[in-house]
Amino acid sequence: MATIRQTLKFSESGVRGIVGEGLTPRLAIALGTAFGFYQGSGRVVVGRDTRTTGELFEEALTSGLLAAGCEVVRLGVVPTPTIQFAVKQLNASGGVAITASHNPNEWNAFKFIGSRGTFLDPGEASELFEIYSQGRWPYRGESDLRKVRLFRDAFQAHRARIYENIDLNAIRNRRFNVAVDCCNGTGALWTPGFLRDLGCEVIALHDDIDKAFERPPEPLPENLTKLCEAVRKHHCDIGFAHDPDGDRLTVVTDLGVALNPHYTVALAVDEVLDGGDPGPVTVNAQTSQLVERIVENYGCKLVVAKVGEINVVSRMIENDSYIGGEGNCGGVIYRRVHPGRDSFTAMALILELLAVRGQSISEVAAEYPAYTNLSEKFRMAPLRSRDAVTAFARKYRDRNPLTFDGLRFDLPEGRVLMRVSNTEPVMRLNVESEDPDTAHALLKRFHQEIAEFNQS
Repeated sequence: MATIRQTLKFSESGVRGIVGEGLTPRLAIALGTAFGFYQGSGRVVVGRDTRTTGELFEEALTSGLLAAGCEVVRLGVVPTPTIQFAVKQLNASGGVAITASHNPNEWNAFKFIGSRGTFLDPGEASELFEIYSQGRWPYRGESDLRKVRLFRDAFQAHRARIYENIDLNAIRNRRFNVAVDCCNGTGALWTPGFLRDLGCEVIALHDDIDKAFERPPEPLPENLTKLCEAVRKHHCDIGFAHDPDGDRLTVVTDLGVALNPHYTVALAVDEVLDGGDPGPVTVNAQTSQLVERIVENYGCKLVVAKVGEINVVSRMIENDSYIGGEGNCGGVIYRRVHPGRDSFTAMALILELLAVRGQSISEVAAEYPAYTNLSEKFRMAPLRSRDAVTAFARKYRDRNPLTFDGLRFDLPEGRVLMRVSNTEPVMRLNVESEDPDTAHALLKRFHQEIAEFNQS
């Protein structure tokens, strides 16, 4: 059995763990109390995904927040981007999303949101965890306890903001036939209606919130066999696949081919820039060169941020960028809706692109440069991983590498990225090339180089 130390993770992405091993109701109460005092005992918005343990942790977290004197506003089962949006809409001091995102059923997590509607940045997360670690708080007495109230219209408000920023009529006039894999997550409640309101005919898969996830929850192409089959069987114009909390999206073409998640961000960026946005575009260091080619085509500036939603959002705000995201996970960020990854905004922008251009998704994708993006990870202690990154930075210093988030450099054959994982004791290797055979050769080459370093 895994130990608590192995499964309980604290980071700017929140606190996540395997339920019963590291993540417990007692921990949820303590984190709720710590967050309540951290953000000033104000109004806190709480929402969750469909995991069996979600309601349990919602009750425990709420108890901790109440003990800190907070007013708690529950949204129920809603997408994570809806929770972020509601924090701003309800003028709350903060929010908590109870979701382990793309992790398996046995995991859950608490993701902490600041008053701006964005996840806590690394410094803010560190301050919260310092309060948590102290473990001694001035609990409120009976006379200072506040109410819990329900707000059931959060997604409707989120949807309305999306609709304000797209060409509704163009989409509705196309009458798209769409298949969607909801992963029995939050999308099962909200996506079919969202798409039907856009004039789409909808084929929904894995849309039962009373069931556990029936496929691996990360919407990678290899996990979407049933969706690809449904697109072909029902002659759909496009297929979409969610993760359980609705911030990631993968696209399946009308030919039943699942695209790499990098295409999700590329398509959204293409549509926004084509609509007249002057840029810049902001993406993380792991996003495909495909986005760079699209940005160059529009004569825009590209800003590169560290991996991690809050890191990308911070750079977007700093550079007055309205569109971007994290290509490696299909996470589109469109600040005109709200500053966070949002699969619902991504679906709307991609449908708008197809409607305005009058093309199929396979035709649009075929016009893009074809990049093969491959990844591998190596089990290493964090310190050893950092030593490896430093060693390879010296070895390839003539390639003018980026070193603010691991190591990224370009060779004539393609791009290489090495990063120390923030969530597990591994180093990640990512390579990309326009030629599939070259990409595989690059992966093999650097697999060998890293293996040799690890044995030294």
